[in-house]
Amino acid sequence: MQTTRLLPLVVSRRLLPSHSRSVRGTFWRRVAAAAAAHRRLSSMDPDAPTVNPSCTPAESPVSRTSSDAASGAEETPAVDLLPGETVVREGKAAILFPSANEVFYNPVQEFNRDLTCAVVTEFARDVLAQRGVKVVVPGEKEKVVVSLSEETNEGDAQTGEKNGAGEPKVTATVGEKCERGLCVLEGLAASGLRSVRFALEVPGLKSVTANDFSSKAAALIARNAQFNRVSHLIQASCRDASMLMYEMRGKRERYDVIDLDPYGSPASFLDAAVQAVSEGGLLCVTCTDMAVMAGNSGETCYGKYGSVSIKAKYCHEMALRIILHSLDQRASVYQRYIQPLLSISADFYIRVFVRVFTGQATVKNSASKQALVYNCVGCGSFHLQRMGRRIINGKQMKYSAATGPPVGPECEHCGQRHQLGGPIWAEPIHDLGFVQKVLAAMSGNPSRFGTSKRIEGMLSMVTEELEDVPLYYTVDNLSSTVHCNTPSLLQFRSALLHAGHRVSLSHACKNGIKTDAPPGTIWDVMRCWEKSNPVKREKLSPTSPAFKILSTEPSLEACFTVREDANPQSRKRHLTRFQENPQAFWGPKARAKAGGGIATDLQDKRKKCQNKRKNQISDSAQLKNFPCKKFKQGTCTHGDDCCYSHDVEQTREERMDE
Repeated sequence: MQTTRLLPLVVSRRLLPSHSRSVRGTFWRRVAAAAAAHRRLSSMDPDAPTVNPSCTPAESPVSRTSSDAASGAEETPAVDLLPGETVVREGKAAILFPSANEVFYNPVQEFNRDLTCAVVTEFARDVLAQRGVKVVVPGEKEKVVVSLSEETNEGDAQTGEKNGAGEPKVTATVGEKCERGLCVLEGLAASGLRSVRFALEVPGLKSVTANDFSSKAAALIARNAQFNRVSHLIQASCRDASMLMYEMRGKRERYDVIDLDPYGSPASFLDAAVQAVSEGGLLCVTCTDMAVMAGNSGETCYGKYGSVSIKAKYCHEMALRIILHSLDQRASVYQRYIQPLLSISADFYIRVFVRVFTGQATVKNSASKQALVYNCVGCGSFHLQRMGRRIINGKQMKYSAATGPPVGPECEHCGQRHQLGGPIWAEPIHDLGFVQKVLAAMSGNPSRFGTSKRIEGMLSMVTEELEDVPLYYTVDNLSSTVHCNTPSLLQFRSALLHAGHRVSLSHACKNGIKTDAPPGTIWDVMRCWEKSNPVKREKLSPTSPAFKILSTEPSLEACFTVREDANPQSRKRHLTRFQENPQAFWGPKARAKAGGGIATDLQDKRKKCQNKRKNQISDSAQLKNFPCKKFKQGTCTHGDDCCYSHDVEQTREERMDE
């Protein structure tokens, strides 16, 4: 009979809340079921050796090379699965999932989790180097510098000896507990997938606290930690995330890394998070309420983040700057400030990575880092108004109120009104030095993650973006405003470069253009383009933005000859910058139910809410079966020529008979 090997199940009662007996009872019932399964398997194999996880490095159940993955050679510990459970594999983790909708999981977020592992690894490399620890990443090769010059080789040899003498003697590898390592908190862990991946893929960790308010999720986290042999690193916790972080806000108890990936808005956790992260620690935040942050509900956005969102073509980057503004505002209350490392707008969510520092003098700069946005509703031109003013005079810094506004009562280009949005973060949203480190690590070890190609493409675009230019225009929207043909992306970029302005693409939008050119120059370029691609002026309304814009002669002669530097390297190399939809009906998934149970099929729900008119009308004569709404209101002027029915009572009876 084939023998099996199973790790002992060890869970501490101190991880559970002392105020809830029902939560503890439910949790320990799940633990008892897992322990019973363990005893049954142990009785089948009495000679199976015992493994001590505190002394043995964790071995990933899915640790394999790309060739092993292709052949399907996977070695996982034998575990008696509960009824309805399945095993989901992602990265080097193998996670147990119940078939019922008890724990949330979205496979589309694999890119988010891969990127987080890459960022935390580089953050650990920088921080642990200061603590005398060298991080060793699986599959990563040492960099070797070779020179053909003898003089240079001698110099390099001397430099190498000096550097070698100062290299840390302690090394940290994945799966091993590092006493000088990072303390990580995943505040809303669900199944614990992200925490397990941290333990299996990120070196230099001291502990990982995987917390979730659901007792079923906490029990599943404990089982998944044991299943992946990382119980010595992962601590399952069943607490309210905010209260847990508030209790750990002491300087000696803070976490080095805090990851927040809630279902919806993270607004209720931000105040506790900026206090519980250590000095110079990493705070990772995901927002999936893009509808609120993209302008569909500006008043709701203000209530959650302290900023008014507006509908505009640059809404995805504005959402990034709104969450950064909210983080900086909450941190300023406690004399802390943020330093953005990487901010990504991907698909239906945004992801920001920031470091948090303490400094009363630096916090005073916060007002000058925020700005209001004046957006024209007609042509889409925008202007930024800083909230504060900062003047540097030698070693002294003088602060004063900002002056403005930067626009008049009406738009100078089209004569329409302005919308007021913000405040938003107006400083750079990326640290290019850090991003290049992550990009270099990804390029040198492409088989590390399943979404490496997309990460490399997106980070390459991030390094090409203009740091000091907030928000962007879209070429198709500019052409739509003046009702003309759309110039190619390279032609429009070349015209701005010929005019002496800087220009770049944006990772948040396929055809987004970031430039330091003022709106007047941008419309001059479009006027020059319209002259070679004329529109029918007689069809334009005198009050339309197109009529007002085209009525003004351009002040410059735009050149649309394509330049070599107009095409960025990421586009030349055909990198995967904007990935296609990973699956049908992808996007936000249904929330996990508190009491579990089988979730309603998403497709059945869509059928109830959409396509309510099953038989689409192809013949206009069938419209007579529907009453005329304007006739019922007394405003229909078509009379008998109306294509809808004016016999409201008869039509109502016929529809009731059907």
